[in-house]
Amino acid sequence: MKKVLFLDRDGTLVREPEDFQVDALEKIEYLPGVFRYLSSIVAELDYELVMVTNQDGLGTPSLPEENFWPAHNAILKALENEGVTFKEIIIDRTFDHENAPTRKPGTALLTHFFDGSYDLSNSFVIGDRLTDIELAKNLGAKGIWIHSSEVYGNPDLLKSAEYLLPSLALITPEWSEIYQFLRNSSRTATVHRITRETEVRIRLDLDGQGRSQNNTGIGFFDHMLDQLAKHSGCNLEVHVNGDLHIDEHHTIEDTALALGEAFRIALSDKRGIERYGFAILPMDDCLAQAAIDFSGRPWLVWNATFQRGKVGGMPTEMFFHFFKSFSDQAQCNLNLKAEGENEHHKIEILFKALARAIRSAVNRIPGNNEIPSTKGKL
Repeated sequence: MKKVLFLDRDGTLVREPEDFQVDALEKIEYLPGVFRYLSSIVAELDYELVMVTNQDGLGTPSLPEENFWPAHNAILKALENEGVTFKEIIIDRTFDHENAPTRKPGTALLTHFFDGSYDLSNSFVIGDRLTDIELAKNLGAKGIWIHSSEVYGNPDLLKSAEYLLPSLALITPEWSEIYQFLRNSSRTATVHRITRETEVRIRLDLDGQGRSQNNTGIGFFDHMLDQLAKHSGCNLEVHVNGDLHIDEHHTIEDTALALGEAFRIALSDKRGIERYGFAILPMDDCLAQAAIDFSGRPWLVWNATFQRGKVGGMPTEMFFHFFKSFSDQAQCNLNLKAEGENEHHKIEILFKALARAIRSAVNRIPGNNEIPSTKGKL
């Protein structure tokens, strides 16, 4: 599905003049960094750009079209020269007092974005007014508020926006910070690992819907990776060509290494995440607990034993090796424990517990773009 950046114009791309109308060329003043960082967003990230702007009374004597369009087109041309083009430009012409459903934060001009082909939950509205953040809320997206960071010291302003906080991803006056935030928000990774023994391809999206498409050549292993995707909420594709004519070892080990690498890449510098996750889950006669810390330091504590040599054609000795290899490449602390009688259940609940722990750890805290460490680095 397509992700969208819904961009306000005045106060977001260009400064809003005192009379609130950019109706002459000499009134155009671009926000610092907008060319550099918005063009980088277009070049590096997978978003469609849609401009959504209220232009009070456009086409009336208060804002004649012959004044508006030359300035508007000049803005678009300057951005186009830097590689920034808009999939759509949506302009509402009504006045504020009309309370029209077409006017932001209303969505009457945006209904086609609800047709199921857009990933609105991972889309953003960027604007300088609280109505832009309210539009994000109404769309089911997240809002980036272009505003002085002094808002954090203004309790009255924060209180007025309290009902919007769940939809507010970032407050900043700087386009450089918007770029960095969006860059870190695109939490995907593609890993292609080739050795003389295996070829592993992995695609990971931390902010998915738990979908999976896994083919390692080992049916039970595929089943476990499906559990990892489903219960973590990540989308995961794993395709492996391994030397199974020798045994399963290289396929399992190299998949774990590539999967850990994918998590490390997708998490980037880990800004704004919970960092820690834990889960205790039952499955019939079995109980498993998992705790994870994406600390940048690999470590595995393992407390699980198996009475059978294989489950579903997969050697039980390889489960420790899988989690150890994953921890090494993901650079995470991992603490796993399982008890029970049924070996299938014991292994499956370990993967499910790890998945739920990952889901908690990679969760992003709304409005937080900080690295979760006093060191300032993970």
